[in-house]
Amino acid sequence: QLQACGGGLVQAGDSLRLSCAASGRTFSRYMGWFRQAPGKEREFVAAIPWSGDRTYYADSVKGRFTISRDNARITVYLQMSSLKPEDTAVYYCTAGSPTTGSLRDPFLYGYWGQGTQVTVSS
Repeated sequence: QLQACGGGLVQAGDSLRLSCAASGRTFSRYMGWFRQAPGKEREFVAAIPWSGDRTYYADSVKGRFTISRDNARITVYLQMSSLKPEDTAVYYCTAGSPTTGSLRDPFLYGYWGQGTQVTVSS
């Protein structure tokens, strides 16, 4: 199971940190975040492998968002800075074992958190 928290209402330019704690005994090669805005498809935000030695980002968040993980706590974080109104969405944490070239495909992730709302006002 994945439990995400940390969403909220902020103003443009503000920062916010999401966290997602995993429980259970299932190993997944990657943990990551997707987001879904009203009327839009779920889109990839960021991913990090178990080793934590690389990170992957959508172009729209690169340089503003940072993904990290704490394997001792089986927790993944998403530090979001310089938030924009277009970042408004429900953010979902996820875990799975896609290939590196398929990280952006949500259907390749087997585990999903319940989602946490992030709203950025202008």
